[in-house]
Amino acid sequence: MREEKAHRVVVLVRPGLLPMELGIVHRLFGTASGPDGRPLYAVVTCAPVPGEITTDTDFTINVPCGPEALEGAGTVIVPAAVEDYTPQQRGQLAAPVRAALARIPDGARLASICTGSFVLAAAGLLAGRRATTHWKSCAELGTLYPEIDVDPDVLYTDDRGVLTSAGVAAGIDLCLHMIRSDHGAEVANTVARDTVVPPHREGGQAQYIEQPIREPADASTAAARTYALRHLEQPLALEDLAREASMSVRTLSRKFRQETGMTPMQWLAHQRLRHARRLLERTDEPVDRIAARSGFGTGTGTAMRTHFRETLGVSPRAYRHTFRGTVRRHAPS
Repeated sequence: MREEKAHRVVVLVRPGLLPMELGIVHRLFGTASGPDGRPLYAVVTCAPVPGEITTDTDFTINVPCGPEALEGAGTVIVPAAVEDYTPQQRGQLAAPVRAALARIPDGARLASICTGSFVLAAAGLLAGRRATTHWKSCAELGTLYPEIDVDPDVLYTDDRGVLTSAGVAAGIDLCLHMIRSDHGAEVANTVARDTVVPPHREGGQAQYIEQPIREPADASTAAARTYALRHLEQPLALEDLAREASMSVRTLSRKFRQETGMTPMQWLAHQRLRHARRLLERTDEPVDRIAARSGFGTGTGTAMRTHFRETLGVSPRAYRHTFRGTVRRHAPS
């Protein structure tokens, strides 16, 4: 019986590489093995122009393989580089990178980590597909390439053999997903355990995004907003906010949208969510107590749990575990 060859994963790096992203690929794919201990992947690093490659740190890496390494690839992964964080132009792609991409064989799986998605987009490889990138760059990607269905909320996407991931650490989720797709959950879980990372993270990148709202201090709705922030735990109606602003409900609603870009109730829900997130991150208070303090009502905290799921994709308990770790239990006094 002929021994099956290891799947060839080629990482295409560029000057200004983020070394962690290269390390993720080698660590995860490089440790995946079959029941007999046989390596399931062969990982190769190449560059459009081989030699010394700069990174975003104080060291360089030596990449002896040139773009010819791509010709035998089963999977090609493009990590981010410093140049991706400068203002981009549609189709912006260095000639050596474009020539390297042309060497990729038909049928090879393509993937990007973080803003490496701009390389795939500039090459036309994401057109008509769902994709993501770091949340700070999603708007730019969508504006430059409207033909791409950019999803800013997920950790990674997989659309017909072309995959993209969000920020740097989401590259871990992406690689584990590919291993899981290729060889099943057991192999992916073993790789995750060996690397001491979760085999699957709950939710998407929405939970990591800071979402400040434009709050003009001299706006006509400032008094209503100040009042609301001081009374978040109380039931608040449009009439309450309108009274504080000395306006009719209709005028308040119009001014609120002009000044914050939201309706009063959307703004209020956003503020309650922000307050709840801070309390989950900084205190050990029970979820139901935080729900009450944030204005989601008393009792079981169901309303807050629903809002977390719909907005962030995770439960309050999972959010707390991500950003605070295990809650400390205090002995009764």
